[in-house]
Amino acid sequence: MSTLTAEDKKIILDSIRDIPDFPKPGIIFKDITTLLNTPEAFKLLMNHLEKRYETYELDYIAGIDARGFIFGSILADRLGVGFVPVRKKGKLPYTTVAEKYSLEYGYDEVEVHIDAFENKKGARVLLIDDLIATGGTAKAAASLINKVDAHCVECCFIAELTFLNGKEGIESDVYSVLEF
Repeated sequence: MSTLTAEDKKIILDSIRDIPDFPKPGIIFKDITTLLNTPEAFKLLMNHLEKRYETYELDYIAGIDARGFIFGSILADRLGVGFVPVRKKGKLPYTTVAEKYSLEYGYDEVEVHIDAFENKKGARVLLIDDLIATGGTAKAAASLINKVDAHCVECCFIAELTFLNGKEGIESDVYSVLEF
């Protein structure tokens, strides 16, 4: 299993921009768009993820809307497995299965096509996204994968805001490349 050196982590970390007071005062937003346009850091990250997951015997990678699509589809290509988008409600054109999760004020939903894992019972799936904060979307997405008879073997995040305890309650293993 691949591990990053302190120097490698610093390269990736230094490529992520902090934006204060976004989306509201007091929040420091971790902007990964600068990671995406820093070739050395992005390649280092993707090489690390490829190395980490090459022995997991995955069938699919599921990426959470929308940044998880970027990391997930590239990683799926590198590993030679299928990619499944986990979308916000109403964005997929075929029959779907949905999972609700709570927000600060109300609810939201994520969904996948009912045949996203080609009815392969027990398909081994890695769930990936850019960031885990409170964990609502990740918990719903992991639950959704299991709901359609696949198996979410791990949830991977490029960054984790540990002070929000977002990984608590996720039934799969959780791996975060960077922790804040």
